[in-house]
Amino acid sequence: MKSYLVKPGSRVRLKDWDPKDSSAFKGTKEESLAELSTQTRSLEKLQEKLYAEHKHRILVVLQAMDTGGKDGAIRNVFEGVNPQGVRVASFKKPTDEELDHDYLWRIHKHTPGKGEIVIFNRSHYEDVLIVRVHQLVPGRVIRKRFTHINNFESQLADEGTTILKFFLHISREEQQQRLQSRLDDPAKTWKFNPADIEERKLWPDYTKAYEDVLSETSTPWAPWHIIPADRKWYRNLILSRIIVDCLKGLKIKIPKPNFDPSKIVIPE
Repeated sequence: MKSYLVKPGSRVRLKDWDPKDSSAFKGTKEESLAELSTQTRSLEKLQEKLYAEHKHRILVVLQAMDTGGKDGAIRNVFEGVNPQGVRVASFKKPTDEELDHDYLWRIHKHTPGKGEIVIFNRSHYEDVLIVRVHQLVPGRVIRKRFTHINNFESQLADEGTTILKFFLHISREEQQQRLQSRLDDPAKTWKFNPADIEERKLWPDYTKAYEDVLSETSTPWAPWHIIPADRKWYRNLILSRIIVDCLKGLKIKIPKPNFDPSKIVIPE
């Protein structure tokens, strides 16, 4: 999985990252689904231990171009996980109240507590992506925000949060197909927004913005992974592998009871 990790301090050019890559799995699509099922069961057990131990915090950040597959990834990778210890936070257009505060204010209150996994479906990175592409703030502000974000994530990491950041990388051709499928399938038409066409015209601008984000904010405490996402099954498998490996690395243990269970008698 290290091949998908953005080395801190490196310069990212997305043309060098193949969104159709599937080199980390040599089997068939059907075999990948079987492994994903195994990984999902592992994640379910690890999350239960995480919640019980009440020690670690896990933040999963998902970013992507439109139709990149964030919702599908969440649905497939976290299928069956106990919702008691997992939350999804989605960040859309800021409310008036949120705009009255600094741009990280609405983010911080959604970060995970002990024993929790929180998934950001879009995130604080919207404030160095969409606002940049639409020229809502000047470039000097964007550059300062890279520092703010790195410091913010460093604070979270120092306080015990493990941060996993994923850019779901799709090709322009794949986006076209996914947008068209939303128009062609009545069950998916509700997902289509005519504004997506205008956003698609800005593909080169978003590409440059993402390249800067991935280059400037992949840090030792919160590195980015660029996940090939043209193949949905492969995207899901790689995400699950990385998340499960991370949780295993934390050496999570179910806490021992502060009483002797053998001396407890359940009344009839």
